[in-house]
Amino acid sequence: MVARSDALMMSSLAPHRRAGKGTPLVLVHGFLGGAAQWQAEIEYFSETRDVIAPDLPGFGDANELHGCDRIEAMADYVIDLLNELEIGSFELLGHSMGGMIVQAIAAKIPDRIDRLVLYGTGPLGAMPNRFETIAQSRTRLLADGVETTIRRIGATWFVDREEALGLPVLTRIGERASPEAALQAFDAMEVWDGRCSLEYLFMPTLVLWGDTDRSYRWSQIEVLWQTLPNASLAVIPGSSHAAHLEKPKLFHAILEDFLSG
Repeated sequence: MVARSDALMMSSLAPHRRAGKGTPLVLVHGFLGGAAQWQAEIEYFSETRDVIAPDLPGFGDANELHGCDRIEAMADYVIDLLNELEIGSFELLGHSMGGMIVQAIAAKIPDRIDRLVLYGTGPLGAMPNRFETIAQSRTRLLADGVETTIRRIGATWFVDREEALGLPVLTRIGERASPEAALQAFDAMEVWDGRCSLEYLFMPTLVLWGDTDRSYRWSQIEVLWQTLPNASLAVIPGSSHAAHLEKPKLFHAILEDFLSG
């Protein structure tokens, strides 16, 4: 394993970023994301925690790996990395597609998860009432390519759309994804349904949502909040799907309050 100054660590199994010491906190990115999107969270939480942010196969610094066409396979990929790092119990956060992945992880190894954060996500991968259907996004990705797709879709993740200060950051990260992995991710989301597992996830869970999110609408958030046995809800006003970039101080304060509870 090689440590670098930007907190990137290259595992023989999976590229990831890691910093700090203490209770492990695992951050899982979503579609066209990467571990680099969590840099502010790594810096903030590494003062009290061992923060680990993997790059999913085909994305970010793992863009040379073959992608996965099932959410469960991505969950296994993250679990394998944590096992290789000899991580026992941990806190777990997933964003967007990453929120689906962490639900699958929680269903597979519930006894190892101390606290769970489901951020800007839902229990149904088809995403009812999304700004466009998965099929439409797939067609446009095939026609436009990854670079155009991340700029177009990424703009929907912010209240200020194309003028959002955080958009260039997400664009640079998203452009690194392999087209194959992006298409496989659409396949994985389209067929995934985690609703049957929710009632069995007893760990303390925070459902965290930006109030103008156009990808995961309130109906998805409400199902998580009302079905999970030990869930609390936090809504970040004036933010969308990338609330961690739009309202970072509030985002961190909410997470700190929950993780320290």
